[in-house]
Amino acid sequence: MLWLNILFFVLSCAILFGSGTYLVKSIGKISVFLRISEFTAAFIIIAIATSLPELFVGISSALTQNTALSLGNVIGANIANFALIGGIMILLARGIKIKKKDIKKSSLFLIPIVILPLVLFFIDGSLNWIDGIILIAAFCLYSWRILKRRKKFKKPLENETRIKREKVILYSIIFVISLIFLFASSYFVVKYATVLSLELMLPPIIIGLFLIAIGTTLPELAFGARAAQLGYGEMALGDLFGSVVVNSTLVLGITALIFPITANLMLVLVSAIFLILLTFLFATFLHSGSKLYVMEGIALLLLYIFFIFIQFYLGFV
Repeated sequence: MLWLNILFFVLSCAILFGSGTYLVKSIGKISVFLRISEFTAAFIIIAIATSLPELFVGISSALTQNTALSLGNVIGANIANFALIGGIMILLARGIKIKKKDIKKSSLFLIPIVILPLVLFFIDGSLNWIDGIILIAAFCLYSWRILKRRKKFKKPLENETRIKREKVILYSIIFVISLIFLFASSYFVVKYATVLSLELMLPPIIIGLFLIAIGTTLPELAFGARAAQLGYGEMALGDLFGSVVVNSTLVLGITALIFPITANLMLVLVSAIFLILLTFLFATFLHSGSKLYVMEGIALLLLYIFFIFIQFYLGFV
């Protein structure tokens, strides 16, 4: 029944929202204990964790020899990360202040990371096991750079901000439980959104391209939105950066190692060009000032809507 599916969808969204809140709070406390910034903590812990849906899609698509699904999912997820999630984060935070200069430098490194798998793909129309090794190596190098420079992200601990080891264990348990609820609720959000789209007779292109991409980025959306609302702007950016890096390198790299990634070049081309332009734009926004402004968030959301219209149009041509 339609009303019952709507009820389950709303309930799943509520659990998603709540688990995202507790995830943000727990990782904030853990980062204080570890004496690292929210940006580094989010990149190391949250980004990999919230990118697991894309990784599961990639492995499943490789095992079923339908690897085009993984490539489309990664491109769509990265576009959603920059435009949809980035825009929502900026609006909810009413602008995100960039306190650490090294975050700006890290944003510039996103450009070659995003371009690398696309270049490797368009060289011969596929990503093989050699390309997979290159992508995994790129992930290791970027992660090593973040870890090496973590001292520049560090912040001194004051007495009132010190956290006892016993409390860290509690926050770690809360983190794991919140993560489980985040994944479970995001699964049911996608499930009931798909059911509703079928019942409401939405076009198949919307169900396929956008529900898979948005569905696998729901953990990032829930975490980033709550982090921005609670004043952890740099933590939200750390998750966004890390998710894009993990998707572009680790996810595609592991998928290519299992089975070569192939897809229709023309179908990938439009999305790839849009992703590259969006990456340049986001890095420019971040590097040009000390804050991401509300108008920039609105611009990112409008670009995502434009992307939907373009893909919708191409789906019927």
